[in-house]
Amino acid sequence: MTLPLKSKILLLLLIASISVSCQKKEKTDLLQINVLSNRLKEISGITKISGTAFIYAINDSGNDNTLFKINEEGEIVKEFKIPNAKNIDWEDLTFDNQGNIYIGDFGNNDNKRKDLTIYKISGIDSEKIESHKIQFSLEDQKEFPPKKKNRNFDVEAFIYKNGSFFLFTKNRSSKFKGETKLYKVLAQPGKQVAKLITSFKIGNDPNDCFISSAAINTRGNKIVLLTYNKIFLLTDFKGDDVFQGTIKKIKLNHFSQKEGICFNDENSVFIVDEKRNNRKGKLYKYTLE
Repeated sequence: MTLPLKSKILLLLLIASISVSCQKKEKTDLLQINVLSNRLKEISGITKISGTAFIYAINDSGNDNTLFKINEEGEIVKEFKIPNAKNIDWEDLTFDNQGNIYIGDFGNNDNKRKDLTIYKISGIDSEKIESHKIQFSLEDQKEFPPKKKNRNFDVEAFIYKNGSFFLFTKNRSSKFKGETKLYKVLAQPGKQVAKLITSFKIGNDPNDCFISSAAINTRGNKIVLLTYNKIFLLTDFKGDDVFQGTIKKIKLNHFSQKEGICFNDENSVFIVDEKRNNRKGKLYKYTLE
């Protein structure tokens, strides 16, 4: 039977409505903890130092040089102005086993920055805060910016592991290949060159492949990579190539602009997303096992 054009349109609208309704009801194990303060509406990274009850957070470009201390309910407890540090595009946070916090000022949407920086922040507990610059370049980037098909130099995620930083790129190439690059930078003051360890294909969907944050657990045997709707859990890795191990893709069944992830304990993580239109940013918790 051939339907009139009007009937076809109504049928298509009905199918679309049912599809959207089903998506809204899709179950997620992501536990919402709280709505974040408007002071964190452009939150871009979080970290939680082992053995403490507080999370540290930052905003990205267009904001000032403030490091936020929040509790596990997502409420701001304190704000710290970081001396001798400018927020060009702060994107992620990590920490070392001495309790130093590192701010990744390496957001590079247009792939043209030549001032990529990691700030080492010490003295948070004593409130005698000091910051030291670690500047770096990416060894394989020769053009600023490169051709649009080769724009895979935007770093938005990193971890600290065994005296070095491991950086993960957000692929912005026009001919999307679903690859992230993994770089290694020595955690030492001064100017460094980030060594390219490998490129790894995560998938074909940008929602799977736009890595926005990373974290490593205290034991150093689990790494999580965050996208807008998934977590990639890396285990059983040895050496620098952390993709040479077991990789588990975890579907969150929850799409939002997720920007930060950190371990709460060995088996659970905190996740944050930023404010988008009328939707406020939130703090979530997720159990990995």
